[in-house]
Amino acid sequence: MSESTLDTDLVVAGRFRGPARSGNGGYTAGALAALAPGEWPAVTVRLSAPPPIDVAMTVVRHDERVVASYDGAEVARAIRADHELTPVEPLDAASARAAEAGYPGLASHPFPTCFSCGTGRDPGDGLRIFPGPVGDDRVAATWTPDPSVAGDWHEYTDATREVGHAVTWAALDCAGGWAADVGVRHMVLGTMTARLDSLPVVGAEHVVVGAWRGESGRKRISATSLYGADGRLVGTAEQVWIAVDPADFN
Repeated sequence: MSESTLDTDLVVAGRFRGPARSGNGGYTAGALAALAPGEWPAVTVRLSAPPPIDVAMTVVRHDERVVASYDGAEVARAIRADHELTPVEPLDAASARAAEAGYPGLASHPFPTCFSCGTGRDPGDGLRIFPGPVGDDRVAATWTPDPSVAGDWHEYTDATREVGHAVTWAALDCAGGWAADVGVRHMVLGTMTARLDSLPVVGAEHVVVGAWRGESGRKRISATSLYGADGRLVGTAEQVWIAVDPADFN
């Protein structure tokens, strides 16, 4: 088995936290997935510890795995996904926008600092994706990316500015948690599998939809999809959520 340390470290800046003291799971997973070798159609990232913020994690490639570690302990690993992803059924933007008024996090949020869905984040700082119910076991919200989440390379090569890889994973993250009742059963992301067909366009309205897919013991399983203004599928994901005490993270 070959092993190599990559030339780059993985740093989750404080802006991209989920709970107050650790990185947003989707952002961290997406940042690591972006370092995976080759053109994998979908990537599975397992988080084995709360991602530290504002420190450098060592990234090592082991054949078909990419592992991020801090202070000698594994934080996350990315591997090629071993199954196809089934997108969540799309919803029109008007219905998704109306659903936001019913977002449970507006009344009570276990992690209000969350980059993706936190109510304690200002516009232009957090994504402020607030998914509300749209029937049994489904949630939806709109999201219009602002320029601060554009991938740097697009500023130089593309006429259309697009969102960076890690932020796109973050946008796919939390709707799954709310579909799995994170407001009632406090949970954090354990595993996320995602496939990006394209990247979101800065300044364009998108729709995020989430659906509950089942449970096993302390774990709850959900799925999310991100759609563009024209109805095209931008990306889709599945998540496994682990029950926790928020006091251990905030």
